Amino acid sequence: MVAETQETSQESIGGVARDQLKAFVSRVERLEEDKQAIMADTKEVYAEAKAMGFDTKILRKVIAIRKQDRNERAEQEALLELYLGALGEI
Repeated sequence: MVAETQETSQESIGGVARDQLKAFVSRVERLEEDKQAIMADTKEVYAEAKAMGFDTKILRKVIAIRKQDRNERAEQEALLELYLGALGEI
């Protein structure tokens, strides 16, 4: 019974659809490999920066801040200042 169900499922995925499915799977697998390579390269860059005396935690923060829109960043900074002021921290 299970073999019949699998056979029916395979038949329902025609040759063209099967080829498209294989192509999608191959593309995603290649992208996953690329992503792993990029992550390894990024790790190396951070290690190099650390070896040269840079604080990688702050470096990551700088990169995150640079990704933000200027207006969004200004709004967050203003709110942070407001909250810290309300807590008596500044």
